[in-house]
Order: sequence, then C-alpha cells, then structure tokens
Amino acid sequence: MTIDYAQARHAMVEQQVRPWEVLDARVLEVLGTLPREEFVPEAYRAVAYGDLEIPLGHGQRMLKPVLAGRTLEALRPQDGESVLEIGTGSGYVSAALGMMAREVLSLEREAKLADTARQRLVALGHNNVSVEHADAFSWETERRFDVICVNAAVDEVPARFIQWLRPGGRMFIIRGRAPVMEAVLVHRDGDDVNATRTRSLFDTELAYLAGAEPVAEFQL
Repeated sequence: MTIDYAQARHAMVEQQVRPWEVLDARVLEVLGTLPREEFVPEAYRAVAYGDLEIPLGHGQRMLKPVLAGRTLEALRPQDGESVLEIGTGSGYVSAALGMMAREVLSLEREAKLADTARQRLVALGHNNVSVEHADAFSWETERRFDVICVNAAVDEVPARFIQWLRPGGRMFIIRGRAPVMEAVLVHRDGDDVNATRTRSLFDTELAYLAGAEPVAEFQL
C-alpha cells in the first residue's frame, strides 16, 4: 500500500495539532511541510503521523506530534535567535527548530542516535542544525542561548540549564513526578541565574532525561 504522506501530514496538523491549541502560523507551516516520515525508523514509517510516541531504540521515543507542536508553540523561535536543544532523538524537533531560528545546537547522549540524526539532517538540508554527542549534565560551554528546548522530563529544573540562557531568553521543559507533570516556560530576566519567571503551560507525562530522575526516597 502506498501512503500519501502529504495527506497524512495535513491530517496530523488539522486533526491532532491545531485542536490542541497550536495556532501560531509559522509553527503550523513548519509541521505541515517537514516530512516526519523521514525521521522515524523504517519499521514505523506507516505510523509516522500517528498520535503516538515512536520507539527510537536505546530506551528513547519520538515525541507525539501534539507535544512537538505545543513545544514549538510555547517557544516560537525567531529568525535571528540561537537555540540549544537537549535530547536530539530522531532530529525531528531539531529540524523544526532550525526552520524557525537562526541556528540550533542539539545535544544527544546516545552516540548512535546522534550520528543518525546528524546524517539525516545533513541529507535533508538542515544546515543550520548541528548535533553534538554529549550528556547535558557533564557538557560545558561559555555560550548563551536565546531559546532552550528540553525534550524530556526532569524532577526539578537544573540550574545549569538556566545558566545557559541569555538574559531575556526562555526555556521549555517538563517537570514533576509521574504521573503528575507539567510543561513550563522558564524566562530568565537578568544576569542572576535566580532571576527567573516560570509559567505553567499544560499537564503531560514524559520519560525522564537521564540524570534528572527523582532521587529515590527511603521509606520505613
């Protein structure tokens, strides 16, 4: 059976993403043109536009289209902005961010996923997106970014992530303890890493970023 991916992409936007309050014209245009089927493992291409998390191997899964859409809607990267992405995965969100921003640096702790995503992004012409094999909790940089996108959950928002934000920048992240988690947008208002505002966006549940899981509590 031949799949009409263009039709599936349109249906994804109109039946999944838009009804979930994703209304920004640039976000809808990106999701309506970016070939999601090119970012999923071959065995899952037939369900590339389904409302589900697609396994990528190494214990990781591709975000549902609605969550990818809500992430982009919250961040709304602009043409002149630099983006740090934590958790490359398939490279799909990386590509979407790159279509909206000036440049994207994406960190992926699994070497094979990083290599695959890097090759895929180059092949598809996303030349302003670079992928680095690195663990966000040991990675060091003096750079500061306008936007940070974290594609996994944390128990608490790490201070080191906020430090990478440029004053005036913003970060999308999901925090909390399953099954009670919330997506938030963190704004850094000044040079002080504690000068932040946090806006709650919506409730959801997502796998934890490695190294950001809740600490086990001893119970009598």
